[in-house]
This record gives sequence, structure tokens and C-alpha cells, in this order.
Amino acid sequence: MNILAAIMLFLVLWFLTLFVILPLRLRSQDEEGDVVPGTPGSAPVAPGLKRKFMLVTIISAVLWGIIMVILLSGLIGIADIDILGLYGRGYY
Repeated sequence: MNILAAIMLFLVLWFLTLFVILPLRLRSQDEEGDVVPGTPGSAPVAPGLKRKFMLVTIISAVLWGIIMVILLSGLIGIADIDILGLYGRGYY
């Protein structure tokens, strides 16, 4: 695996983790009972983005490390996940 593929894997994991973590512990203005004029009631009160970005980065780094160990050690390869039987026929 080259460095670009490793970076792209990390970025994909980071964004997937971000979209899972973002809605957790989110309180809307309607739930708090204090809607700021000119904003929708579903707008978050205090999203805590800095804390969530740090958490997402840590979780993504751990997942990336696990996946990289699996891929680089050869525990799982292309032949193992080839459900169409195309490996070895010149398609890879």
C-alpha cells in the first residue's frame, strides 16, 4: 500500500467516524427552550465541535492502525474478499 492510499483510507475513516459522532449528545434550541430569533429551532445549542473533532481523530487513528496492521500483515488480501472470482484473471 502506498502512502497516498494510506492517507485516503485515514480520511475516509475520519469522515465516516465524524458523521457517526456528530449527532451524539446534541441538544437543539427547542429542547433547551431558548430559540434565538432568526434561527431554526432545530439548531444546536452547543455542539462541542472541538471535543468531537478530537474524539473523531483518536477513534479514526485507532481504526486506521488496526486496518493497516491487517492489510500489511497479509491476514486479509484481495483473494480473500474476491466474491466475484476475478482475482487471477488479469483484472487486478
